Amino acid sequence: MAQRVRDMIVAGDIEAGTRINERVLTEQLGVSRTPLREAFKILEGEGLVRIDPNRGATVVGISPEEVEAAIEVLIGLESVAAARACERATPQMIAEIERLHAEMVDAYQRGELMEYFHINQTIHQRIVDCAHNATLSRIYAAESARIRRYRYAGNRRSERWARAVFEHEQILDALRQREGALLREVLRAHHLSGWGVTRNVLEGELSKAENQTLPGDR
Repeated sequence: MAQRVRDMIVAGDIEAGTRINERVLTEQLGVSRTPLREAFKILEGEGLVRIDPNRGATVVGISPEEVEAAIEVLIGLESVAAARACERATPQMIAEIERLHAEMVDAYQRGELMEYFHINQTIHQRIVDCAHNATLSRIYAAESARIRRYRYAGNRRSERWARAVFEHEQILDALRQREGALLREVLRAHHLSGWGVTRNVLEGELSKAENQTLPGDR
């Protein structure tokens, strides 16, 4: 249940700042309120929703500046992980990432953006996991979850999506070669390239929302 609601938030079907109508959502998903509220608790822990007493759950919105700060943290964490991942990754771990990459490319070719995105996020987490540092993996997972919706937004641009697939080929090659410095740099370039597109998308959404606001509501 949490995954279904999470995907709706990530895809923008439920917009940031929106208070979730439990009755409408239970009817839409065909579930009772109990599992839905349990899902909200999970998503609150990920920073995707905020639960207010007697008001229910609201989708959390964060500013482009906050997203950029989080991206900087992710770049830093992956930079720490890169060399260690190349040193410590087992052949089995690299083989799993190769398999995930092939599945991700297949999802891209079929135009399945959400499926692609899930696999993409898993690949980044698995690369960090290759460093064999549980604390690093935990912090990375938490920060990734918090800005998941915003990372997804950039891939809605077809040109960015195609570029991201190419960049992932470079990431995989660097890991295969166990070139830690190269892996660090291609991961950094990948995030910065994605953020450039995502920021434009988010600023466009904010501008549109401001233009739709009635003068009397300002």
